[in-house]
Amino acid sequence: MTEGRRLQREDDRAAIEAAKRDAKSAVYLPPFGEPGPAQLWTPGKLRLPQHQDTTATLGGAYPFLAEGGLGADGVFIGQDLFGGASFVYDPWVLYAAGVITAPNVVLAGIVGSGKSSLAKSLYTRSIPFGRRVYVPGDPKGEHTAVAEAVGGKAIQLGHGRSTRLNPLDEGYRPAHLTDAEWYAQVASRRRDLIGALAETVLDRPMTPLEHTTIDLALARTVASAAVPILPMVVDRILAPDRVDDPDGRLAEDGRQVGHALRRLVAGDLAGLFDGPSTIRFDPTLPMISLDLSAVADNSTLISVLMTCSSAWMESALLDPDGGQRWVVYDEAWRLMSHPALLRRMDAQWRLARHYGIANLLIFHKLTDLDNVGDHGSAMRSLASSLLANAETRIIYRQESDQTTSTAETLGLTGTEKKLLPTLSTGQGLWRIKDRSFVVQHQLHPAELALFDTTTRMTQKDPR
Repeated sequence: MTEGRRLQREDDRAAIEAAKRDAKSAVYLPPFGEPGPAQLWTPGKLRLPQHQDTTATLGGAYPFLAEGGLGADGVFIGQDLFGGASFVYDPWVLYAAGVITAPNVVLAGIVGSGKSSLAKSLYTRSIPFGRRVYVPGDPKGEHTAVAEAVGGKAIQLGHGRSTRLNPLDEGYRPAHLTDAEWYAQVASRRRDLIGALAETVLDRPMTPLEHTTIDLALARTVASAAVPILPMVVDRILAPDRVDDPDGRLAEDGRQVGHALRRLVAGDLAGLFDGPSTIRFDPTLPMISLDLSAVADNSTLISVLMTCSSAWMESALLDPDGGQRWVVYDEAWRLMSHPALLRRMDAQWRLARHYGIANLLIFHKLTDLDNVGDHGSAMRSLASSLLANAETRIIYRQESDQTTSTAETLGLTGTEKKLLPTLSTGQGLWRIKDRSFVVQHQLHPAELALFDTTTRMTQKDPR
């Protein structure tokens, strides 16, 4: 039986070799075709006319080569580099269409990659569509010129300026609230704000006894003053009414929190919150920005100002009749290091859909999240939840040593990961839910002049 199989294999092998020899010896056509005119040779090169067609027709002829895009409704951003078509984006339009379920946006890119210009284009081009813009903290003052150019207002705060911001202002009153609802909202906001300011300066959570001290001092101040200001609350914390503190223990309980708040009215942070507001918040303006460039070197003061401004704008932000608004958090790595401010940001992100808000958080790199709190801490979880609640992630150029962590955080493919270090200025990888685009941002010359952040590096020495 074995011998028969061997003989059969030898016969098969011989037949295959014979077929190969026959194929090699057979001549079907000469190497250069038929001789004569049938050879179809010409003395010159074959030239075909250029063919142009619509993207719809070419998409049918060459399917599955590029994304179909997000449609034509929205704000023009630039060119989709893979599809070649115009790229538009609008979180409210995409939410209405069911493309995304969260309107928040995260933008990351190294210095000089063009992320700042993209952010400014995104919100300024939205203004003609009826959207408003709030920048509750601008540490570098980059948005001041933009706010003024679009007919808005930039509020500049800092030592030596005449501007005052009273944290206890009632603020903007939404039209739909009754008197009882409004008074309750104002009381709650004032109490939360003073607590957040105290925790920021103390750099720790307050104790229950300190909460009681603040509640009593605030209630007495509001009852006795038409325009309550922070110095009045500080005085009542350090020297409570005898009715509230018959045995003197309340003054001792609030001693630390009282001296912490005193820094805002009489210490190194004085001059900004120690009187009635000299400015009013006008929610009808197309853009409002809080310029903190004068205090950029004081992280505690930046946090305090951001906390105050967020509360100051909050009643307008949370007004269901206030329209659709961008809320821009620039230099996010500075802001997220303060627990009270991070909690306030997290609350606004979770309520974004209900109030028609699109939050824009701007980073240099996603590993900045690793600097927020300790691993496994509540602060780290809050910072991560901001990213989780943003279904639009725009990644501009990243250094090679950042690509692995960025890819892991965002779930990028291997191709997308390799792309990040090669992106040119103004080019970004847009991850919108589970779809990806590579987009070249395009600027009008007027925008380029207004948005430029390199003036000091490129201008000539006047000497």
